[in-house]
Amino acid sequence: MYKLSKNIKSISLAFIVLGLIGLVLGFSTTPHSIEDVKALEASHASHGGVHEATTDYHNGHAEPGHAHDDHNSHHSEVASHGTHSGNAHYEHVLHQYQNKPWAAIYVAAFFFFMIALGVLAFYAIQNAAQAGWSPILFRVMEGITAYLLPGGIIMFILLALSGFHINHLFVWMDADVVAHDELLQGKQGWLNVPFFLIRAAIYLALWNTYRYFAVKFSRNQDDDAQGNRWYKKSFKAAAIFLVVFIYTESMMSWDWIMSFDPHWFSTLFGWYVFASMFVSGITVIALITIVLKSQGYLTKVNNSHIHDLAKFMFGISIFWTYLWFSQFMLIWYSNIPEEVTYFITRINDFKLPFFGMVAMNFLFPVLVLINTDFKRINWLIVIAGIVILLGHYLDIYNMVMPATVGKSWFIGYAEIGALFFFLGLFIYIVFNALTKASLEPKGNPYLEESKHFHY
Repeated sequence: MYKLSKNIKSISLAFIVLGLIGLVLGFSTTPHSIEDVKALEASHASHGGVHEATTDYHNGHAEPGHAHDDHNSHHSEVASHGTHSGNAHYEHVLHQYQNKPWAAIYVAAFFFFMIALGVLAFYAIQNAAQAGWSPILFRVMEGITAYLLPGGIIMFILLALSGFHINHLFVWMDADVVAHDELLQGKQGWLNVPFFLIRAAIYLALWNTYRYFAVKFSRNQDDDAQGNRWYKKSFKAAAIFLVVFIYTESMMSWDWIMSFDPHWFSTLFGWYVFASMFVSGITVIALITIVLKSQGYLTKVNNSHIHDLAKFMFGISIFWTYLWFSQFMLIWYSNIPEEVTYFITRINDFKLPFFGMVAMNFLFPVLVLINTDFKRINWLIVIAGIVILLGHYLDIYNMVMPATVGKSWFIGYAEIGALFFFLGLFIYIVFNALTKASLEPKGNPYLEESKHFHY
């Protein structure tokens, strides 16, 4: 049996505390009024040259081009119009700044949730395929998927808070915006808050139900002296789940990610998000397996198991790249305004995270993991895994931030705090779950084959 070490507890608690501090600072330093935004942008302008907006403000009135005029002078109609449009601009920027800590929480919450969901899909595939190499890793997978329920609850709360207008992450939830947008009015049959939350609850219920029964069957098989009754149930449950997952994962990606940009759509998007969660989940399986081996557990896991996980990390990274390029190339080449705007925004305003994400998710895995021998070197797998995970965090960041924060983005307290908080929570939940059962699924009929897996 695995015993949760004090180091793991301390590390996870430290991350959670640091994360909470970062989130508090992120929310507390967010502008709360138009005047705060004006002061902030004036500060930026004084340090970085002339601001894009050439309007100066005195006592709440706009005076374009007259920074040193007397405050008591009368304003023309043009200045009055400038006040209205200027305030509208600042109100928009205020919403972007106020969205920023919420969007940072959303990105981190979804990132760690999708890791658990990706592992659940991989676990189901191994069961449905009756794979002989992987059963020795099943308890690691079951431990990681323990995050699915708390992570799913957090995601639902965030979605509900958006639905109750605690934040402005989803523009289609704003009735005033929809009232002036014919396209969004046409999508109200799908994009409305009650149906949106009902769908979310259904997705989470289905995924967690499968996880509950899969783990139950796996544990029961350990004590089954009458054959493979529980293993057969696991097989059937996995086959059914994978059919359900194909549909629900795609719809989830439309709802929870793509609807941030409700004027844009991609028929590849469900697969694209799946590839990101799949490779992230497999990477975490590899990292946790290596950590457990370093602590003296999983002694039957050998270099061939690590090599196979690294092959999946490499192969799914290439698959992700194929989907990314297919989506990008077709939209960019066709140059249809309502489609290509999605990428133009990210290239112009998010150049570093956009191209950095491509390099981390494609170039780095190719350079490090294409060599067969490198796939058997644990420290190289750890380095590659960390880079891949950070790259896919940036992938989610690029999906969410342009639509919610726009040009007002930067990596600050909220982003770092959210990442640390959810990392600490994830580590604690996963490693605590590993203490609940033997790290070897003793009753699995393919366990011996898995223990002697070599090639």
